[in-house]
Amino acid sequence: MTQDLALVLCLLSATVLMFALNRPRMDAVALIMMTLLPLTGVITLEDSLAGFSDPNVLLIALLFVVGEALVRTGVAQRLGDLLVRSAGPGEARLIGLLMVLVAGIGSFMSSTGVVAIFIPIVLRVAASSGTSARRLMMPLSVAALISGMMTLVATAPNLVVNAQLIRAGHDGFSFFSFTPFGLPVLALAVLVMVATRRWLGGTTSAPGPDRPHLADWIAAYGLGAREVRVRVEPGSAWAGRRLDALDLRATSGINVIAVERGRGFGHRLIQPAADTLLEPGDVLFLDMFSPGIARQDFAARFGLHPLPISGRYFSDHSQDIGMVELLVPPGSALIGKTVTDARFRTEHGLAVIGIKHGSKPVPGPVPAEPLRLGDTLLAVGPWKAIGALRSGRDILVLNLPAEMDEVIERPRRAPHALAVLALIVGLMVTGVVPNVQAALIGCLLLGLFGCVDMTGAYRAMHWQSLIVIVGMLPFSVALQNTGGVDLAASVLVAAVGDAGPRVALAALFVLTALFGLFISNTATAVLVAPVALAVATELGASPYPFAMTVALAASAAFLMPVSSPVNMLVLGPGSYTLTDFLRIGTPLVVITLVITIALVPLVFPF
Repeated sequence: MTQDLALVLCLLSATVLMFALNRPRMDAVALIMMTLLPLTGVITLEDSLAGFSDPNVLLIALLFVVGEALVRTGVAQRLGDLLVRSAGPGEARLIGLLMVLVAGIGSFMSSTGVVAIFIPIVLRVAASSGTSARRLMMPLSVAALISGMMTLVATAPNLVVNAQLIRAGHDGFSFFSFTPFGLPVLALAVLVMVATRRWLGGTTSAPGPDRPHLADWIAAYGLGAREVRVRVEPGSAWAGRRLDALDLRATSGINVIAVERGRGFGHRLIQPAADTLLEPGDVLFLDMFSPGIARQDFAARFGLHPLPISGRYFSDHSQDIGMVELLVPPGSALIGKTVTDARFRTEHGLAVIGIKHGSKPVPGPVPAEPLRLGDTLLAVGPWKAIGALRSGRDILVLNLPAEMDEVIERPRRAPHALAVLALIVGLMVTGVVPNVQAALIGCLLLGLFGCVDMTGAYRAMHWQSLIVIVGMLPFSVALQNTGGVDLAASVLVAAVGDAGPRVALAALFVLTALFGLFISNTATAVLVAPVALAVATELGASPYPFAMTVALAASAAFLMPVSSPVNMLVLGPGSYTLTDFLRIGTPLVVITLVITIALVPLVFPF
């Protein structure tokens, strides 16, 4: 062992120790090593900084943006809701379905990309189901790694090993050569994750934030019998008239909450204003606060068609219509005025539908009730108007409902986001363009279609994970430059030269797993694949079982956060430590080893 190699191994050991202690934080450790390695003379400064131009690092960053677009357009929310509905109340079933779904999708695209896209989905599933994110992020990571054992294009190590076979003059693997090994590994991994999920801690909690819900306010203010939804028919007395001309509050005791108007193949909810001109086909959301209105007679008299409502007080439209509780503070200009006198809707774009004097709701018509100091107001209207509210001298924002966290920012862009995602996956599967270029094209299209903006794109990137990945890449170059890889290869060939081929497979698997403790699985495949073919030649055996063993072992990077970008991505959201990966990863590595030694020689004979 040379002095340079000893120095690199010392730095690598120090890195692992700091990762284990989590002091300092991992991205700081990565930056320290990026600084120290060039000072040893083993690698150049350019080698140390090369990770910033690595296409895989850029790919990860871009896929974070794709995930953000799926969140903003509601695709992630709907997929998470589907997952929760399918899983039911059981946490074990939820983990199993999540792992199968992730492994299936990851079979046809980058496992790193799948994790970047699924992180916001899993966080939302955890919040809505009451399951700790710590118990779902690790299954997400494990399933994504196992997806690399499913198909040829699922992960970079498979392509690296396949390229090494072709360079050596052999035929490469077929698209589904890996599937017979990935399926049993996935099945057993699901059982392991369900059985060991309590090792991760993070007890389940009550779903949702500790804030009032719309249903609470509907009951507290007695709104349940006041909601009406009607469509303006052709020939209606309201068609072609402005809302201020109808003066519905004064003449009929009606608040117009929102107007739904069709546009092309879709519809949109518009905020009613004094100059809103009603059109035939408009759907009106009405709050009938005056008692005694005969709704059927009222609708027939004005040419309106009643429509059904599936949720109490429009709660089935909570993606568009929200509520907010407000407080009248001391010194407010609203004191002594009615809501109508204060022109509340004109000023804030919201309709006040409930007032409480103290803890008791006002039973009479809200617009005619003078406001008092300390009154609580319940206002309803578009979420955009609610989000724009600011506490001031005249009004204080008292409570925002839990449903506000569930509002989809750009729901009408969901088809565009799905189409772009399908395009990205298609380009990656077919290999028409490099993966990073496919992601670049996708991100540009997402911006063009308004699925995400530049501010959201930069905010979506998990910079801590990216810095750790960049900072660890120079170690693979340092190990190659100092002869560490050649030393490992020579020792392995000498150790298994006279042993049987299954022993050689086991040794290759262990060597690949050991490298994976310190460097990425892609770099591990690059380093060990030539060793595998050399061992096959030495034993006079087929190169395919040895190459397949290296590929499967590279994907079994369960033990360390630095072993794969997949692990790094879930490290922060799951609040994991090195110990968590070791406890969960060790049985998974053993399972993969046993399946590899048992099945690979059956599918690819020596």
